Amino acid sequence: MIQLQFIDQQRLHYPVQVLCQALGVVPSRYYAWRKGAAARATAPAEPAWETALVDVFDTHQRRYGTRRLRVELRGLGHPVGRQAIRTVLRRQARKALQTKAFVPRITDSTHGKRCAPNRLLDQPKPTQANRVWVSDITYLPLANGNWVYCCAFQDVCTKQVVGWQVRADMPEDLVTKALQRALLAQRPAPGLVVHSDRGGQYVGNSYETLLREAKAQLSHSRVGDCDDNAQAESLWSRLKTELLELRDWPVFTDLADAQASVADYVDYYNHKRRHASIGYSKP
Repeated sequence: MIQLQFIDQQRLHYPVQVLCQALGVVPSRYYAWRKGAAARATAPAEPAWETALVDVFDTHQRRYGTRRLRVELRGLGHPVGRQAIRTVLRRQARKALQTKAFVPRITDSTHGKRCAPNRLLDQPKPTQANRVWVSDITYLPLANGNWVYCCAFQDVCTKQVVGWQVRADMPEDLVTKALQRALLAQRPAPGLVVHSDRGGQYVGNSYETLLREAKAQLSHSRVGDCDDNAQAESLWSRLKTELLELRDWPVFTDLADAQASVADYVDYYNHKRRHASIGYSKP
């Protein structure tokens, strides 16, 4: 490339054939390069919105589809439609992650302990933060074939993950530590409803004591109704897709890797990711 550029710079002073012979370059190669350079110079510049699109797509690590990309681009002053976005992504060979279909699961609640009623039934969705939180536990796979466990509390109105915890076992302390984080960070007013499934970790004395001291109301899903806690469970579908599908192998290296990865994702989820259910705003 340097040789071709030198020939092009000196061609007004020396014959191209002489320059090519002196530098050991086939003349046809030089003329082909010069023709390509001329074509590149006259080619229309890439529109600014396409450059911004690629930057946004790569920044969010394939987590944004055309709807979120459109909102983000319009926020940057580029009023383009989804079809134009789709066309550029296809040309750039960029494809967004596809969240797996959400399949609610039924929690084993054969612990025999008394559960609270579902206080969210027939209630309108809250319009303010710290009125209703939902919680659930999920399993996260490790490279050695074992599992670690993640508990999170999420605000129904803002979609913010207000507290979470990851550890190698699944005692009541997994839930109480996540709840303590949420209560300390948010300082909710009395009357908060905290909803979960009927799992044994959510009916323990320590958990109920924390809620009672915070003047919060305990709420549990109905027996066998997997849709009662759908929002909390759907968070896991999003987290696993947007964390694990980006890896060469969809597992965490160890407990420390899982904890650090979840911490990074929760920060992204709360402060950078746009959510369709709240008008493509950020929690």
